[in-house]
Amino acid sequence: MRRLISSEIFLGRHGWRRLSSQASPRTWTLFVGGLSYDTNEAAMKDAFEQHGEVIAVNVICDRVSGRSRGFGFVKFAEEDAAMNALREMDGQWLDGRNIRVESANATQFTSEISEKNHQDSS
Repeated sequence: MRRLISSEIFLGRHGWRRLSSQASPRTWTLFVGGLSYDTNEAAMKDAFEQHGEVIAVNVICDRVSGRSRGFGFVKFAEEDAAMNALREMDGQWLDGRNIRVESANATQFTSEISEKNHQDSS
């Protein structure tokens, strides 16, 4: 039985728990398309971290060949940094290609990361 005590504390079957400790910190993720097949995560991080703190960078690769699929994701710690990077980086050149930057759907980012982690463990 779960019973909400306040907006931060509830009583569950295992005792008192804080809701705030279960919530993950909010992050902002950008989708980056049009990447060169030679662009790696280090190059993407270098390009985007000038706009703010980058938490994670993922270039999505083909399962069979291991080659980049031409897109990836950049995760920022702060909304202002992500919005600034979106404005400044959309349409810019990176490794000889004109990249496209958009706000990413969080579930899309999670599924792509899960896919990548599954590939790495195989």
